[in-house]
Amino acid sequence: MDKILLWKENAPDMDVCGAQLAPSMQPFEVAGSRGAVLVCPGGAYMGKAPHEGKPICEMLNSYGISAFCLDYRVAPCRHDTPLCDAQRALRIIRSMGYEKVGILGFSAGGNLCCSAATLYDEGDSQNEDPIERYTSRPDVFVPCYAVVSMVSYGHLGSTMNLLGDHYENMDLRKRYSAELNVTANTPPAFIWHTADDDLVEIQNALMLASALAEKKVEFEMHVYPHGRHGLGLATDDPVVSSWGKDCSRFLCDHGFGR
Repeated sequence: MDKILLWKENAPDMDVCGAQLAPSMQPFEVAGSRGAVLVCPGGAYMGKAPHEGKPICEMLNSYGISAFCLDYRVAPCRHDTPLCDAQRALRIIRSMGYEKVGILGFSAGGNLCCSAATLYDEGDSQNEDPIERYTSRPDVFVPCYAVVSMVSYGHLGSTMNLLGDHYENMDLRKRYSAELNVTANTPPAFIWHTADDDLVEIQNALMLASALAEKKVEFEMHVYPHGRHGLGLATDDPVVSSWGKDCSRFLCDHGFGR
């Protein structure tokens, strides 16, 4: 199926981001699937890694789960622009009739995933655009070796690319640090990371898990002892590669399968 444009006309902030293609998502739907997952590839908010997009969607399809690969805007687009794209995509997917809608992201895409799970809104019932009437809250979120924080143990490149000249602004850093924004209404999470990730440190996952536990939000976390950053499906690692099966089981347990 052809990609789905998030906005039929100009997307918000196109005066800044006009050099990029209009934000969109590529559907990978499964007949009879009750749920769908929005997949956000990583790339430090300056690109999107192909191995964290289509292959992940196809893996989810193999478990009977529909997926959509998000082509969100990155630098020089700043601040809420990527989040705006993710929220719009979640609303569109929900409008398609899926019972459950989730979001999954890697590295900086994991930061976007976490932001979508903690900075959502319930929709605007009076909006002229029917898509904007749907909630942007995902039913679950899946941060994969995610840049959870921009305050502690974060990734400077992702922070600088997202915040630009304002990357030292602590209020902005806190806004995109999910461990500081978890509430009792944050959706359940499946978290995975490797303990010796030397680019995005394991403390990111641990801080998120601690925040979820404090608010009594359901989560499942897998920490693998070894593995470089950016593994994606990790098909060449028999230990880490189990995350896909475990994540799909988690999603199916939450009503995403056929």
